[in-house]
Amino acid sequence: MIRIVLSCLLAVVSTIALAQYPAPQEGQWVARDFRFQSGETLPEVRLHYRTVGSPKGEPVLVLHGTTGSGLSMLTPAFAGELFGPGQPLDAARYHIILPDAVGHGKSSKPSDGLRARFPRYTYDDMVELQYRLVTQHLGIKRLRLVIGNSMGGMETWIFAQKYPALMDIAVPMASLPTEMASRNWMLRRLITDSIRNDPEWMNGNYTKQPRSAQFASVFFNFATNGGDQAYYKAAPTREKADQLLDQRLAAPFPADANDVLYQWDSSRDYNPSAGLERIEAVLLAINSADDERNPPETGVLEREIKRVKNGRILLIPGSEQTAGHGTTAQAKFWKKELAELLQAAPRRGH
Repeated sequence: MIRIVLSCLLAVVSTIALAQYPAPQEGQWVARDFRFQSGETLPEVRLHYRTVGSPKGEPVLVLHGTTGSGLSMLTPAFAGELFGPGQPLDAARYHIILPDAVGHGKSSKPSDGLRARFPRYTYDDMVELQYRLVTQHLGIKRLRLVIGNSMGGMETWIFAQKYPALMDIAVPMASLPTEMASRNWMLRRLITDSIRNDPEWMNGNYTKQPRSAQFASVFFNFATNGGDQAYYKAAPTREKADQLLDQRLAAPFPADANDVLYQWDSSRDYNPSAGLERIEAVLLAINSADDERNPPETGVLEREIKRVKNGRILLIPGSEQTAGHGTTAQAKFWKKELAELLQAAPRRGH
């Protein structure tokens, strides 16, 4: 009975958090005869998106992480801290656009039918499609803000140097403006290799989902997300660690193996470093000190931010309350700095 009551209370709290801002509106746009970076083409690429707030508000582009979607950003920890009345991205003032990147969510992806014959898209393809969605379909000439988390953070780095006149402010989170490499790439390749080398994958033409996709995804999440202090607090004994692992392995895994393979493989040639001097937006790079994929000890971000003329760093200290790479998905850690940036950054060319 206590569990039922607690579940009901949590549901009410979540509903209240979501009700603080207008219900998301869904839309879809089709890019015709799209040519991917690989040279492959599709006659139609569908891009699904959601918006929150009136189209008359200042436009803001929000970019999600790998395997996620625009819907995955509409959480109490993110949207519930940002989109409500009086919050930094108050939907009464801003028009918030949340696209599903190609290969993700309700946008075109391998599991729609092409399977392993789907073009091997990259982050540059994602950004170009989102740029066309914003400028051609939605008719927006300038964004007040582009903000993204993890893969969305990497896309933000690309956006800021590829389309420097498009935005006033860029906030890449949980990411680095340099080549995909080191542990981050090694573990991503272990996901894709695990799926490709699984006899059940059958070159993408499987009749049941290969078990390797879930196992590799759980492995990757524990290895590169969650935070050392937070995990030790949650699992200070072998028994509790086993329980946590068993729960993750036993949880439903609704994702498609080809989609998962493509999603992680798409980061293979990520490297926006050559264009950092071209960035015109006021840029705030937000990372956490316990980020397993982007460890601050390498000094990469401190070195590269010097090449961004209006760039600075916000590094969130690690603690039992942070979640490693997942920390920046919780807006409570940085929403004050975002609000100050939105107040201070000039509006150029509006």
